[in-house]
Parts: sequence; C-alpha cells; structure tokens
Amino acid sequence: MIHLTQILVPYALAVRQLRIRDAYDWHQRTWEAFGGGRATRDFLSRVDEIDGAYRLLVVSATPARKPDWCPTDCFQTKPIPDTFFAHSRFCFSLLANPTKKVINPDKPKVIGPDGRIDRNKNARRVPLHRREELLAWLKRKADTGGFALDLEAVRTIPRGRKYFVKPGARGVHHAVEFRGVLQVTDQQRFRETFSRGLGSAKAFGFGLLALAPVNRTNLPNHKTNK
Repeated sequence: MIHLTQILVPYALAVRQLRIRDAYDWHQRTWEAFGGGRATRDFLSRVDEIDGAYRLLVVSATPARKPDWCPTDCFQTKPIPDTFFAHSRFCFSLLANPTKKVINPDKPKVIGPDGRIDRNKNARRVPLHRREELLAWLKRKADTGGFALDLEAVRTIPRGRKYFVKPGARGVHHAVEFRGVLQVTDQQRFRETFSRGLGSAKAFGFGLLALAPVNRTNLPNHKTNK
C-alpha cells in the first residue's frame, strides 16, 4: 500500500520556531513522521510555497504519523487506493534535479572488471540546463518508468538553486519543474516508478510525481516550449 500525506506548515512556524532553512532541514523534519533514526528511507517528499505556508507532500510505503511539531489541523494522511493507478492518463508535476555523469579528470581512473572506466567511481554529476537536455532526460525516465509523453507539450520551469548544509557537507541542487500530461504504458512499472521517484537527490525533496487523473477541467489546452 502506498500512502499520501500532506502537511501544511505556516511560514512563521517553519522559520521562527522550527528554524527550517533548507532542504536538509525539511528532510530531518519529515523523518520525524516516520519515527526518526531509521536506517532506510522509504518515502519521497516535496515542498511548495502556497498562500503564506509551506505544503509538504509525502509519498511513503508505510503510514506517516503526525510529528510533535505539527498542528493537528495541518496534518492529513491516507492510503492511495489501487483504483487510482487504473487511470491511463494523468496531469503531472515533477520537481526534479536533472543531472548527467561526466568523468572527473581530477580523480585517478578506476578500471572495472570489463576493462572500462568505472563511471560510478570516476564520474561526478553535473546539472542539465538546456530544454533539449531536460526533455531527453525526462524521456529516458519515462521509457523505463512505464509511461509516455508528448514532449512538445511538456513545460520546463527553472526553480533555481537549492542550497543545503548538513553535518560535514554542504552543496547545491539545480531544481527544475516539469508539467504536462503523461500516458501510462505499463501500470505495474508506473506504480513502482511513482513509489520510487525519479532522478537524484530524492532525500532532498526531488523526484515525487504529483498526479491528477486527466479530466475536462484539468487538461492543458495549449502547448508551450517554456
């Protein structure tokens, strides 16, 4: 069973009391809905700013529990019924950290058993920026994720740099939001993709597919390249 949780966090609570500054702080607060201190993360999350508050969405394999810092009337959680995944088309929004791996010239080359350079040990991730690269990245995810897209109709919206600081490290992710309509081609794989998420930096609020079944009121009526 897959569970969906929504937590509305008033701006004053997030900033003044919880002192949430970046994606790592949100990650730590989200852990508290699952007991904290667990070895394995089994949830995806996403944070959006809406009407003077932050909306935290969480997709998880286990039910979330209201954390102590969260007001009761700001917390909602429910299982997603199997019938939801029976729809063939969805409007989607995906906040992602699209990257590619390139060989890092500063690292000594590590040769794998097949005689080739081990890209996992010799490569570093670099962000993608051009629309053509972003759509190619999304298509690769769709091809292996059980869905298809009209790429010309997909919107690619830059969401800026997301800095974070955690013990012993600091870094930045380059956020891009994709919006459009997808067609499910393999229900089982698509459900697994929804649960697993898309792309890298999933622990920092990326990769969650926000979905709404297509109907007459939410179907986009125009195409855009922006």
